[in-house]
Amino acid sequence: MTRKQFLILVLALLVLGGAGIAVFRQDIASYRASGAKIGAPLLPKFKLADVAQVKLKDAKAQTTLVRRETGWVVRERGDYPANFQDISDLMVKLVELKVTQSEQVGASLLPRLDLNEPGKGEGAGVLVEFEDAQNKDLARLVLGKIVKKKDPLNPLPNAVDGVPAGRYVLPASAKDTVVVVSDPLSKADANPGKWLSRDFFKADRVRTLSVGPEGGAPSWKITRTEEWGQWKFATGGGDLAAGRAVAAVNTLSSMAFNDVAVNAKPEDAAKPVVIVAETFDNLTYTIRMAKQKSGEDYLVTVAVAGEPPQARVLDKDDKAEKAEQKERRDKDFAETRKRLEERIARERALSKWTYVVAKKDVEPLLKERSDLIARKDAKGEKGMPGGFPGMPGMPMMR
Repeated sequence: MTRKQFLILVLALLVLGGAGIAVFRQDIASYRASGAKIGAPLLPKFKLADVAQVKLKDAKAQTTLVRRETGWVVRERGDYPANFQDISDLMVKLVELKVTQSEQVGASLLPRLDLNEPGKGEGAGVLVEFEDAQNKDLARLVLGKIVKKKDPLNPLPNAVDGVPAGRYVLPASAKDTVVVVSDPLSKADANPGKWLSRDFFKADRVRTLSVGPEGGAPSWKITRTEEWGQWKFATGGGDLAAGRAVAAVNTLSSMAFNDVAVNAKPEDAAKPVVIVAETFDNLTYTIRMAKQKSGEDYLVTVAVAGEPPQARVLDKDDKAEKAEQKERRDKDFAETRKRLEERIARERALSKWTYVVAKKDVEPLLKERSDLIARKDAKGEKGMPGGFPGMPGMPMMR
């Protein structure tokens, strides 16, 4: 190699090296500007106190959570109360999460990570937007695929990754920078039904329970004279299978719902069944439930009438109570009544909505009268369908 050729080669290396350094510095500047440095907060300027609205959207559904004076509501469910704890958990996580990995990813590769915005083609993720009371954007990001790691309880070399360990995220402020965070954020769901408050009515201390078709006489009615007493048929013959009676009554205090039906129409369901429960607290729960024509779920509405007693009813033991006993019992009664009044107020506030309830949660209330009659075994002993002979009437837990 001649001296001239050597100098040309050295000059070329210097030019290429300078260009490489310039590109490297440019990438570093872009990386720093994105705010996606490893260990940096995912949302560095996000303030929880400013959030008045949260929007979640994926390829199939959309949810709008709105903060009102009385609490958070789900707009897509007729402003039904939202689960504040779930909303708070999501926002606090996003504030606390830090970037664990950061990569420059072109727009053409985003669908592979499910980081496309909903409505912009395949590979859509969950778009999460936060706004203030004036509908001004506070933060915006797309949640993509969940990152999974090897199950530590399965040490085999060919074990399939299956434990959620993080998630790909595309923050709006990061331009084309995709980051990974150490939480799968699995509760960031765009289905409105996932954000509903699960508080429901709880009809306890039931005194009488009747079930029958709407507009007709009850198919059956059961009653008891004391809270801890034995259940009996109010009318008609036959011995009541106590276990079936207890199952039906307990359903009223443990029923849950899957979703809230918006704009439900009478033609969407079969003829309703009406359940009326009268309690020892002078309350009457009227429940209408009708099976949906598509699927196995039921549409359920609840109305609460009556007022709890203003004063404690004394029995023969109470009439001989001492002064300190009376003071303590009066105080307990007042506290119990206050809690009951608060519960009734919540239940009446929820009575304007129609609920979607799973069939398994209402089946004990939909038995025919013949299903409630105790049968006799070969020895003539009374038993219950699917239960134990002579099972006593168990009181509900208070």
